[in-house]
Amino acid sequence: MSFAQLFRTKTHNMLGIDISSSAIKLLELSKSGKRYRVESYTVEPLPVNSVVEKNITDVEAVGEALKKAVKRSGSRQRNVALAVAGSAVITKIVQMPADLSEEELENQIIVEADQYIPYSLEEVNLDFEVQGPNEASPEHIDVLLAASRSENIDVRVAAADLGGLTPRVVDVEAYAIDNAFSLIAPQLPNAAKNMIVAVFDVGATMTTLNVIHDLKTIYIREAVFGGKQLTEEIQRRYGLSYEEAGMAKKQGGLPDNYAHEVLDPFKEAMTQQISRSLQFFFSASQYSSVDHIVLAGGNASIADIDQLVEQRMGIPTSIANPFANMTLSSKIKAKVLANDASSLMIACGLALRSFD
Repeated sequence: MSFAQLFRTKTHNMLGIDISSSAIKLLELSKSGKRYRVESYTVEPLPVNSVVEKNITDVEAVGEALKKAVKRSGSRQRNVALAVAGSAVITKIVQMPADLSEEELENQIIVEADQYIPYSLEEVNLDFEVQGPNEASPEHIDVLLAASRSENIDVRVAAADLGGLTPRVVDVEAYAIDNAFSLIAPQLPNAAKNMIVAVFDVGATMTTLNVIHDLKTIYIREAVFGGKQLTEEIQRRYGLSYEEAGMAKKQGGLPDNYAHEVLDPFKEAMTQQISRSLQFFFSASQYSSVDHIVLAGGNASIADIDQLVEQRMGIPTSIANPFANMTLSSKIKAKVLANDASSLMIACGLALRSFD
């Protein structure tokens, strides 16, 4: 067992790198005063099935894609923050005496972890973060315990090594989204204070729901649903290769019946998935409604999907853009970044770890 760098504060500047099921998303930020600036970013496609449902299955292919992404971005930074999927992490809030030293806290966490983790501690990477005083018992603190099987961490570290990169932080994707939400909140009514916001990150194969109440995540759920279904339907309907279907989905040029017969049914399916995930949240919590929906992930860029979700759900809906109030370096094309913005939430949340 070892303590992973899941939460610890770092002084390194780092690239935020999101290894999704379809692409490497790389982002570098800088900060001047309270203002962030996008220094470099790129989206590098991954070979089909090199990452399956957030699990790296071809380390060499991912390492090669990382190398290409860094070269294309033009960044000289080699320290990186990576993330594992929430489904690969066990988390638990535990109470500890407030007067423990950090060393005593670390030792006590190991004792507590043994009760909650269904694996030998020799097989896991473990970390913790102090959340603050326990509301019911001020002499105790709430501590967030997180653990992941070492193989989940090791395979990402190995891919980064092959790409010539040095991992400094391995975060959890849901927490990276939570981190990036701090940039979205000011765009919502009353800066999202006292609001319940459902953030849906709809990627290539997975959809992650973060429910955030008063700027803190209170619920996380992952479901197997994503844009790959649309790509495969384009492939089947029009006799294209998977790669050709993916390019056609992004660049257009499909027959006139595409919108009505292929895209609209997918948009309805995406809306139904969002509704289903919210119902799971309502049934598992004390809440029966949310105040706002934020759509993130590559599929949030589908034309008018926010309007359809808002219409079907009766809940105000917007598209995530964590870069709305950032400045851009001269090499960043604002229009291109705007098109990719919703898919860069995880990469953005990871890049922000440079400034913890």
